[in-house]
Amino acid sequence: MSTSEAVSPYIAARHEWDERYGSLITQARNWRVAFQVASVIGLVAVAGATWLSVHSRTKVFVVALDHLGRSVAAGYADQTSVANDDRVRRSSVLNWIENLRTVTSDTVAQAKAIKAVYVQIAQGSPAMNAINDFYRGDPPQARGKTETVSVDVNTVLPTSDRSYEVDWTETTRDMQGVVTATARWKGSFMIAVDPPNDEATARMNPLGIYVTNASWSRVL
Repeated sequence: MSTSEAVSPYIAARHEWDERYGSLITQARNWRVAFQVASVIGLVAVAGATWLSVHSRTKVFVVALDHLGRSVAAGYADQTSVANDDRVRRSSVLNWIENLRTVTSDTVAQAKAIKAVYVQIAQGSPAMNAINDFYRGDPPQARGKTETVSVDVNTVLPTSDRSYEVDWTETTRDMQGVVTATARWKGSFMIAVDPPNDEATARMNPLGIYVTNASWSRVL
């Protein structure tokens, strides 16, 4: 009996089936494996991105500026404790005093300075009464018609966690810009921190630093 006759019909059919469909099955299997590998990689990537977003190490760098745009304090700080950074509080007191004591012939700028002063005064506090008396007794708008006063703060020294002693120099000029007087001043100021709870307040006083007591005098 010949070899061709020894091969059973079942085996012959099996060979024919393998030749026709075997490669297709292998390709399908390979695609399934590739898809599974890609799915695992995708899951790992998503999990990694989620972990990074939850464990973010972003730090806030705070730069405090005075009314002239000069940097007076800078450093890393937590977003929830910026107003508790002593450098920021000292900068806030410095800006407040400059706005309080500056006299300019620019009526618009003077009005903005006065508004900035009141925005940072605690309502019903002794500081409010002191500032009201100061503006009534020596209105800067009237002085601005004949002279100007520039303020240069020398030191802002903390005497407690909420009080500061400030030393500054005032230079008075006539309307031609000629210096007519130079004087040193010293004052004591107390503050309170009350973070704003609404957008309107946040726009006026974003750090929520308020002056509660204020007194100053000329250094003879």
